[in-house]
Amino acid sequence: MSIAEKLAKERRARLAAERLLEQKKRELFAANSQLSLHARHLSDQIVEQRHGLEQARCEAESLKGQNSQVMCDLRRATDAAEIAERRLWEAVETIQDGFAVFDTEMRLVAANGAWFALFDGRTDIQTGIHYDVMIATLAEAGIVDLDNSDIHDWRHEMTERITRAEIPPKTVRLTDGRYIRFIDRHGSEGDMVSMALDITEAVDREAELEEARARAESANRAKSAFLANMSHEIRTPMNGVVGMAELLIDTDLNEEQRLFAETIKSSGEALLTIINDVLDYSKIEAEKLKLYPEPFDLERCLHEVVLLLQPSARDKGIKLLVDFDLFLPTRYVGDPGRMRQILTNLLGNAVKFTSEGHVLARVVGLELPDRRFDLHITIEDTGIGIPPDYIDHIFGEFNQVEEQSNRKFEGTGLGLAITRQLVELMGGTIWVDSEPGQGSCFGFRVTFAPAEPVQVIDKPDRPILLKRALIVDDVQINRVILERQLQTYGLEVTMCRSGAEALQAVAGGDAFDVILTDHDMPELEGPELAARLRTAGIVSPILLLSSDPDAAEGGTSDMAAVLQKPILRSELFRVLQDLSYPGPKEAFLPLDPAAPPPTLGEKRQMRVLAAEDNRTNQLVFRKMVADFDIDLQFANDGREAVEQWRSFRPDVVFMDISMPEMDGREASRTIRAIEVERGLVRTPVVALTAHAMDGDSESILAAGIDHYLTKPLKKAAIADKIGELCPVEARPPLGTRPAAGDTRHTV
Repeated sequence: MSIAEKLAKERRARLAAERLLEQKKRELFAANSQLSLHARHLSDQIVEQRHGLEQARCEAESLKGQNSQVMCDLRRATDAAEIAERRLWEAVETIQDGFAVFDTEMRLVAANGAWFALFDGRTDIQTGIHYDVMIATLAEAGIVDLDNSDIHDWRHEMTERITRAEIPPKTVRLTDGRYIRFIDRHGSEGDMVSMALDITEAVDREAELEEARARAESANRAKSAFLANMSHEIRTPMNGVVGMAELLIDTDLNEEQRLFAETIKSSGEALLTIINDVLDYSKIEAEKLKLYPEPFDLERCLHEVVLLLQPSARDKGIKLLVDFDLFLPTRYVGDPGRMRQILTNLLGNAVKFTSEGHVLARVVGLELPDRRFDLHITIEDTGIGIPPDYIDHIFGEFNQVEEQSNRKFEGTGLGLAITRQLVELMGGTIWVDSEPGQGSCFGFRVTFAPAEPVQVIDKPDRPILLKRALIVDDVQINRVILERQLQTYGLEVTMCRSGAEALQAVAGGDAFDVILTDHDMPELEGPELAARLRTAGIVSPILLLSSDPDAAEGGTSDMAAVLQKPILRSELFRVLQDLSYPGPKEAFLPLDPAAPPPTLGEKRQMRVLAAEDNRTNQLVFRKMVADFDIDLQFANDGREAVEQWRSFRPDVVFMDISMPEMDGREASRTIRAIEVERGLVRTPVVALTAHAMDGDSESILAAGIDHYLTKPLKKAAIADKIGELCPVEARPPLGTRPAAGDTRHTV
C-alpha cells in the first residue's frame, strides 16, 4: 500500500472520527439541555410545593382564628338567646291571661303563672302533664262550672276540639264566677299554643248592653204606643175641627166668615201634616215603614198633587207645569199613598221656596228588558236655590237651609228625610242639583212594573186629525188630565164643569170634532147630556167616560165609544185615531147589549150604623151624610154597636177603632163570631181610625174588618164607600154617586 493510499485512508478515518465526535457532542448537548429542563422543572415544583406548604400553613392558622371567632359568636348568640327567652317568659308572666305551650304529644312544655293559677295552686299540674289529664283535673276538682253537664261529655268535648285543623274557641265559666275563653292553635311542627283569656268584664258588659237594649226596646215600644195613642187623641179632635170647618164653608157665609172658616180648615190640615211627618219619622227610625203595592195611575197621582198645590202657586203668581212622557204607560204597580207623599213633599217644597217663575214636574223613563220601567221623576223650580255647603245635608233629619233668604219659610225639616227613606224603600235613589238664586232640581229614580198592556204609539201610522175637543166633567182633576193629553195630540180644548155649561157652549155656535163626557155628574148625567146634544142637532162623536161601563149599557146609543175609567192613554189615542178616519159604525166600540136586570118591587132605605164615642165626630158624620137617602143610627161604644147590630141589622157598619168599654176590633170580632155561629150573611164593616202606625192595617183586617177610612174623614170618601156597599134590595143612597178614588182607602 502506498503512502498516498495510507494518507487517504488515515484522512478518511480522521474525518469519520471527527463526524462521530461531532455527533457525540450534539448528543451530549441535547442530554445537557434535557437535564437542564428537568432540573428547572424540578426546581419549579420544589418552589411551588414550598409556596403551597406556606399557604396551607397560613390557612391553617386562619382557620384556627375563625374557629375561635365562631366559638365566640356562638357563645354570644347563646347568651342573647337565653336573655331573649328569659325576657320573653318575663313578658309572658306579666300577661294577666294564661299562656301555655304543648308538644306534639300534647304534653305541657311551659306555661305562665296565670295559666297555673286556673288550677287553684294544685301541685300536680306542672310541665309534662298531658292535656287530657289537665282537662280532667279542671272538671273533677270542681274548678269549672259544668252547669249540670256530664263531666265525661265536657271532657270529651274539650279534647275532641284540639284534634281539628282549625281549633274553635271555647268559653267556660269557672266556679268563682270568672269566664275563661280558650283560644288554641297548632304550630307547623305539630305542637300547640294555648291562650286562656279572662273575658269576665266583656261578659258583664255584654249583659249590661243586653239589659240596656231590652230597656231601649221597651222604651221604643212605649214610644210607639204613645205615638199611636197621641195620633188618635190629636186626630180625633182635629177631625172635628176640619170636618166642621168643611161643613161651615158649604153654608152661606160672607167673605170674612168664609176666610175665617177656610183658615181654620187649612190650619187644621197643616197640623195634621206635621203630625203625619212626626209619625212617619218615628216609623222610619224604628224600621217599621212598609210599602203596600197595588195598581195606580201615576199621571193622575201627579196631577192630583199639582191640583192640591195650585191655589198656593196661584197666590204667589208662579206656574205649575207637568211634563209626563207621552210614550210611557200611566198605570204602574206601587204604593200610591207613599208615591203621593213623595210628590207632595217635593212639589210642596218647590212651591214654598219659589216666589216667581215656575215649578215643573217631569216624568221620563225607559223600558227595561224585564218589561219593567225605569222612571226618572224630577221637580224643577226657579226658587232661591241651595248653597253648595248644604247640598250634602239637605236630606238629613230636621235640616233646613239656614240663611237669611230662607228664615221666613217654616216647616219641620222632616219632609226630605222622609222622602229619601221612602224612595230608598222603593229601591230607588234621590238626588238634588241646585245653585243659589238659580233654582233647584230634585229628582228620584224608581223602577215599577206597568199595570197596563204596553202599546207602542211613538210612531203612529195615522196621525190624529181632530182639531177641537169639548171636555165635560164635574171633577177638576179629570178635566186637567184629559186637557193635557188632548193638547199633546194637538187638539184645542174647551172644558165644562157640568152638562148645562156644555149645552151653553154648543148653543153659542162653537163646533167640536169630539165631545168627551163623564158618566156620573150632578143634575145631568153623561147619557142624558148626549141625548140632549143629539136633540140640539150636534152630530159630533161623543165619548162616554165611565167608572162602571156595565151600568152605562142602557144609554150608549148616542155614543161613539165608552171608555173605562181610569182611561188608558193608549186606548184614548186609538179611539181618537179611529175618529179621525171614520169607518163603519161598528168601529166606534159600542157596548154589547145585555139583558136588563130583573124588575124588583119597592126598595127600602139603606141601613147604616156608625159606632163613634166622640160626640163631635158623630155630629160631623151626621152632617156629611145629611143629604144621603139612608137610615142612620149611632152607637156610643163597641158593646152598644154589637147590640144595635143585632136589632138594627145594618147594611154597613162604620166602626171607630178606639172606644171605651169595647173597642172597634173586639166589637168586629164579636159580630163575626155571631155571623159564623148563626150562618148569617157577612155585614161589611168599615173602620174609622186615627191610628197611623205600621201594623194597624194588619190588626184591623185580622179583626174581621173589611175596609178602613183614616181620619179626618172626607165626605167624598164616605159617600163612595156607602155607594159601593149598598145592597141590591136597597134604593141608591146617593142622588149622584161621587167619582171613585181620590180619598178612598181600602185594604
